Amino acid sequence: MSDMLSSDYQVDRRQMRRKITFWRAAAFLVAVAAIVVFGLRSAGTDVATSLTPHVARLSLEGLITGDKTTLKLIRDIGESKAAALLVSIESPGGTTTGSERVYEELRRLAEKKPVVAVVGTMAASGGYIAAMGADRIFARGNSLVGSIGVLFQYPNVAKLLDTVGVKMESVKSSPLKAAPSGYEPTSPEARAALNALVVDSYDWFKAMVKERRALNEAELTAVTDGRVFTGRQGLGLKLVDAIGGEREAIEWLEREKGLAKKLPLRDWKKDRSLERLGLLGASAEIAGLFGLEALAGTLRRAAAAGEAPLLDGLLAIWQFDPAQ
Repeated sequence: MSDMLSSDYQVDRRQMRRKITFWRAAAFLVAVAAIVVFGLRSAGTDVATSLTPHVARLSLEGLITGDKTTLKLIRDIGESKAAALLVSIESPGGTTTGSERVYEELRRLAEKKPVVAVVGTMAASGGYIAAMGADRIFARGNSLVGSIGVLFQYPNVAKLLDTVGVKMESVKSSPLKAAPSGYEPTSPEARAALNALVVDSYDWFKAMVKERRALNEAELTAVTDGRVFTGRQGLGLKLVDAIGGEREAIEWLEREKGLAKKLPLRDWKKDRSLERLGLLGASAEIAGLFGLEALAGTLRRAAAAGEAPLLDGLLAIWQFDPAQ
């Protein structure tokens, strides 16, 4: 009887050891998987997004500055399992240089996999530069596209300073140093120098439109006077290729680029760590976590407003002019 109990005890112990070994191995694999997931998420990448076939969606919203995070996202999509890129654009433009950087990264990506742009409400000025980085542009009938032009704006408070009796003194190495200053009337020489900058960038913009949209001189002249056009007008003017949205864009990718059918559409987003959001942005995220959506929205708008003055240099941006 004691031999039987001893035998049963040994069997139970072996079974127990096997169970412990199994669960230890399972725990180890889970830990490894967690480390991998954490590492990918820390890099701003979702596991499924980076490792499985899909259509990547990159949203370009608001002012385009060609920031490092956006450029890195485009490069990462190029190295991922994404079969194609759909660029969703909701932008009035941004800095000319920033839009140029985004355009160039999209063209590099297009050498590896198809890229299609879908215009929402607007892809104007720098937003349209980004759209031209795609192989094909889709827009809604009432989307706004175009605004092909370059802008240099600066405030001039010289008259205000005269009114309050303040005069800014400066010592300059040459007449055009730090011109225009905004503290004194702009000289004809300074205005001519600024005009040369604008004309040079404008010529670059027009040459890009002519090449990418295959326009002749008459067609180019018709679309490069700074106006915006609806998607329907843009189709006739060759600024867009088709009327439609994401569904039509994906159908085109399947039909013309051999994209596998029914691939999932996955968003590639910027890292939204609190360090990157700044004080107002971080506060908005925390308020959102606690369900305080009204406060979160107010803080997000304040954070966005605080970013606007950071734009500098030549701008390719559409804005409504009430004087016209």
